[in-house]
Amino acid sequence: MIELRNLSKSFVTSDGPVDALRHVNLTVKDGDIYGIIGMSGAGKSTLVRCINMLERPTEGSVLMDGRDLGALSKKEMQEMRRTVTMIFQSFNLLMQRTCLQNIMFPLKLAHMPRAQAEARARQLLETVGLPDKANAYPAQLSGGQQQRIAIARALATNPKVLLCDEATSALDPKTTHAILELIRQINRDTGITVIVITHQMSVVQEICNRVAILENGTVVEEGDVSQVFSRPRAAATRALVFPEMAESDGLAAESGSQLIRLIFEGAETTQNPLIASMAIDCGIAASILNASTRAVGGRVYGYMLLDIPGGPDELAKAVKYLSGTPDVTVQVEVEYAAKEAGK
Repeated sequence: MIELRNLSKSFVTSDGPVDALRHVNLTVKDGDIYGIIGMSGAGKSTLVRCINMLERPTEGSVLMDGRDLGALSKKEMQEMRRTVTMIFQSFNLLMQRTCLQNIMFPLKLAHMPRAQAEARARQLLETVGLPDKANAYPAQLSGGQQQRIAIARALATNPKVLLCDEATSALDPKTTHAILELIRQINRDTGITVIVITHQMSVVQEICNRVAILENGTVVEEGDVSQVFSRPRAAATRALVFPEMAESDGLAAESGSQLIRLIFEGAETTQNPLIASMAIDCGIAASILNASTRAVGGRVYGYMLLDIPGGPDELAKAVKYLSGTPDVTVQVEVEYAAKEAGK
C-alpha cells in the first residue's frame, strides 16, 4: 500500500517560490490501478516523481507498506527503486541497444547473471507480445512497440508498483487501447499496483478503478471511477468528464432563470423519457438547455441542465418529482427552491 500524507512540494524560481503540490493525502491499495488526472500544470508529474523519491517532498511523507521512503538510506533507496518502476511518454529506450539488451539493462545493474537475465528478458518479450523483436533496435519499432519494450524493461526486476507518466499520450487511440489492455492484463496476472498519471479522461475510464483529480497541486476530488465520473462534484472534475457541463456552469451563473442540473447514471434511467414524463405528470414543460452522456465501464452516465418555467412552487414541485427517480442527483441553482423542496 502507498500512502501520501500531507505531501507538499515547492520550487524556487526566478519569479519566486512555486507550490507544485499542496497537502496531498492519498492511499493507493495493493493491486489498484489508480488514476491521477489533471490538466497541464496541475502537478501530476511532480507528484509521480515524489512517489519514487526522484523529487524530495518539501513537506509530508510517502509511505510504502508503512515505510517512510524519505527516511531510507542510499542502499535502501536503490532497492526500493527496483520495486517501483516507471514508463514514460517518450519511452526512454537506449537507442544503441537492442530490445533484448534494453530489457536486460536493469537486471545488469542488479548484478543478475547474464544467462538468467537473458532468460528473464525473453520471457518478458513474450509477455508483451514481441518475442520476434529481441534483436531489433528501438528505431525499427513503432511507437506502440517501443512502449511495449519499455513496459517489459519496467517489469524486469519484478516490481510491486508500476508508475505510468503520460505513457499513452504519444500514441494513437487504437494503440493506446492495446497498451492499456496490456497493462490491465499484467495487473490481473501479477497483482502489480499501477499508478496512471494522465490528462486524458478516456484513459482513466478504460483502465482505472480509482481516481484522484488534481488541480493547482491540490486533490479536489477522489474516489471510485464510476462514482466520481457519474457524479462529478468539483469544477475541475466536471471540466474533464463533461466539458459541456463546465460550460453550463457559466450559463447557470449568468441566467436569471430557475435552473436544475440533473446528474444521472445507468442506461435504463438515461433512456426513460424523464422530462416528458414530468410534463405529463406535473404539467411542467422544462426546457433542456444543455445535456451530455458518456459510457463508463459499460454503464451510461450524464447530465442535463433544465430551465423550469413558473415560480418557486413549480421549481420545488419539479425538484420533488425528479428526486424520486432512481440514480438521479438533483442540483438546484436557486437557493429558495432547495428550501421549498425540503418542506
